[in-house]
Parts: sequence; C-alpha cells; structure tokens
Amino acid sequence: MKEIKSASGNNNQGENSSLKRIGNFIKEARLSRNQSIEELASDLKIGAHQLEAIEEGNEEKLPEKVFVKAMIRRIAQKLKLDTEFIIDEFKTERKEVKIEEIVKEVSKKNYKSRKSKNLNPIGFLIFILISGFLGLTASSLIFNLFSDSSQNQTPKQELIKKTK
Repeated sequence: MKEIKSASGNNNQGENSSLKRIGNFIKEARLSRNQSIEELASDLKIGAHQLEAIEEGNEEKLPEKVFVKAMIRRIAQKLKLDTEFIIDEFKTERKEVKIEEIVKEVSKKNYKSRKSKNLNPIGFLIFILISGFLGLTASSLIFNLFSDSSQNQTPKQELIKKTK
C-alpha cells in the first residue's frame, strides 16, 4: 500500500510528529542567522542538548510537552519566527494517510452527490401539473375580477345623461 507522509525526510522515529516539522523550521531559521546550537541555547538559557532534541524532533530527550511548548515559544520569539503559527503547528498532529482510504472517501462523496442529483421523474411531472393548474386557476380568477368590474362601470356618456 502506498502511503502519504506529511513530513519529508528520512524514516526517523517521530518523522510525522509536529515537533519534527517545528524543529526543521527552527533549525533553518537558526542556520540562516549563522548561529550555532550552543549560541542560541546560551542566549535562551536552555540546554544545548534540549535545543538539539527539538530541532531533531526527538521527544524522548525532552521534558513534558508543556515545557517543550514554552521552550518552542521562546525560541520562535528569539529567532523572530511567526510564534502563533509555530505554536499552532505544535498542537497539530498529522497522521499517515493511505491513498486507498482517500480514494474510497472521495468515491463515496461522488456517489452521494450523483444520487441526490437524480430527480424522480414522476414527482417532477406532478409538480409541473400542480403548478400549471394553480397558474390557470389564478389567471381565471384575475380575469373574472377584471371582467366583472368592467361590466359594472357605467360609461361617462350615461353619467352625463343622468345628471341632466
């Protein structure tokens, strides 16, 4: 079975973890600023081994998730990264998705949409007949109203004769 992996790279443990993705962001930002792990760790007053574990996505070498989140926030702020994006990414766990599952889900949705588009021809015919009947009835009522009111009106000439 083919699988889609949400993170790229080697088949390391934790490859699909949000920590691995964040670690890659942090490492790229640190390297683009020409800072060593030791320099950044010293500036932040955290252990270099912890910073290295974050960059590698190695959860086994790190304390509880709450503390890791605080460290990541401080690192992102120090490196002037989008802190909210990094923290949101840390909260998001992505799992491996099998292509067959995606294809199956899409085909179910397509079948349901096709099924809902098929109208019952008898129901449609009944709808047309009722609409036509209502239209004829309404138009005949309106015609009768106008014809009655025009017959009840007396012409102006008759009114003039009556007043003399």
